[in-house]
Amino acid sequence: MTEKQKSFMQVAIDLSREGMTSGKGGPFGCVIVKDDIIIGKGNNQVLSTYDPTAHAEVVAIREACENLRAFQLEGCEIYTSCEPCPMCLGAIYWAKPKHVFYANTRQQASDAGFDDDFIYQELPLPPQDRKIPMQHLPNEDAIKVFGEWHETGNKII
Repeated sequence: MTEKQKSFMQVAIDLSREGMTSGKGGPFGCVIVKDDIIIGKGNNQVLSTYDPTAHAEVVAIREACENLRAFQLEGCEIYTSCEPCPMCLGAIYWAKPKHVFYANTRQQASDAGFDDDFIYQELPLPPQDRKIPMQHLPNEDAIKVFGEWHETGNKII
């Protein structure tokens, strides 16, 4: 790990402590870096915003994308105080950064009381067998919208 990488990780760790001690949310922090400049920061804000998606990585991704005026993080690095949870991992894959660095592991998060293992166990199950049952309700109008999307010439993928 280079000195710059250590410094970016330290900012993420400091954000995790700041969010925790201010009562915003759990002890998680994240920074997003492009060309050695921090373009997005976030700490967990689940408690202060009443938003279960306000994890540090999601908050930082939103800020970085807004600053870049782009919906992807091409050429960016993410430094996060903990291995991303399944939701944040999904957001990271959609954002497409070039690299993710994390400090604590998901096992260390579990030991601290943040256990996401139940989500990992739910993912491979058929939707109807999950703890929160999911049911397919086919609808012709819904599939028509997908058809319209497919035929749209000016879409951005």
